[in-house]
Amino acid sequence: MSNLTAVVLVVAVVAGGGLLARRRFPALFWLLAGLPVAWVRLHLTYAATMEVCGLTVTPSRARAFLTRAVARREVRPVAPRIVRVRPSATGLRVRLRLPAGLEPADVAAASVRLRHAWGVHAVHVAEVRPGVVELRMTGYDVLRRVRMPRRGLPTDALVVPVALREDGTAFVRDYRAIPHALTLGANQSGKSMYLRNLITALAGRPVALVGIDCKRGVEQRRFGPRLSALATTPDEASGLLAALVAVMEERFDLLSEHGASDLWDLPEEARPTPVVVLVDEVAELFLVAAKKDEARRDEMVTSLVRLAQMARAVGIYLEICGQRFGSDLGKGATLLRAQLTGRVVHRVNDKQTAEMGLNDIAPEAIPVATTIAPDRPGLAVAGDASGAWSRIRTVEIAPDAAAAVCRSFAHLTPDLPALAAWRPAAPAVPDADERPSLVKPAPVTD
Repeated sequence: MSNLTAVVLVVAVVAGGGLLARRRFPALFWLLAGLPVAWVRLHLTYAATMEVCGLTVTPSRARAFLTRAVARREVRPVAPRIVRVRPSATGLRVRLRLPAGLEPADVAAASVRLRHAWGVHAVHVAEVRPGVVELRMTGYDVLRRVRMPRRGLPTDALVVPVALREDGTAFVRDYRAIPHALTLGANQSGKSMYLRNLITALAGRPVALVGIDCKRGVEQRRFGPRLSALATTPDEASGLLAALVAVMEERFDLLSEHGASDLWDLPEEARPTPVVVLVDEVAELFLVAAKKDEARRDEMVTSLVRLAQMARAVGIYLEICGQRFGSDLGKGATLLRAQLTGRVVHRVNDKQTAEMGLNDIAPEAIPVATTIAPDRPGLAVAGDASGAWSRIRTVEIAPDAAAAVCRSFAHLTPDLPALAAWRPAAPAVPDADERPSLVKPAPVTD
């Protein structure tokens, strides 16, 4: 074998190994090869890239005069100044201070051009504070194989990580900022998986969980050890929602007694436990099979709307899930949806369903939601009333694993006397070695 042949063979083996590593182990490939290359490319081409991408401004007259008179240099357009470059397991974080005349929207508009210029998978722009933005570059598709970050996760009881954003950060449900949310998605789109992640994240927090699953409890009954109440039929749901409204009114009386306007203004010893109400397949609460059921339907819808309008102040929060949610469900649906300011839309069967979830908060995200592939369960578009949105994906967690988490935290289940009639039957208490403090779910792969 000649030297040339040996060299070609070695190069071919290295290139093939690199391609295989990039496909099978993208995080490792990024740390060993992608990150050093991107770092060097960023620093060598930064000024030229900013200029060709239109992210420079004309310097002020004073600065131009000083440049000519003192520094005796040619006056050049001013680019954002790099404040900090921080590598991560998924990409690069570059913090920039914007010059006068440039705004975050200008940088966001150039994100695709920056991505190609620096050879990374994607560039996302986040405003840190006025005049400062952060370029969150990802070296590979982090949503293809979901691994939740281990650092920087919230510790607040009502701020729970649920999924991974496409920029490599955790997507969290912040109940204080966004008290009520709506989750939409077709069958097998990952909607139930999202709910499982939410329940397992909340199970270890000091909150009460209330389930409404009118499919005879096929999804939520397994979480019974951690539920303070569970309704599995429309009749049970009607009574449970009425009881929740009564709890809300009692808590408003408590706020009035203490001269407080919010649950969190109360002294800790007098503060009731926050309640998260998880409604699966909300359409079952709206649809009726006979005219005699219409009164019950109207009562349930009225209770839901009242809770959505007022319950935030007393620490009662709604998580509404369904395949569709619009005016075609009947009276009260549109009014209720307007109060659900958090939105998560998985793969849907038609554009109209995506519009139901996103048209009033982020219409530009509708095409993204309608193009989610069926072979990517758990992938969704998440947004809120601020207009901000991003693609997210939940970690795959099996029903048995989620149930094990609920059993392990059963001792944290608050006893709410007003909801005692709907408390699930307590199962046998597992042995100590069957009480995992946390179940680490397997990553989602395509």
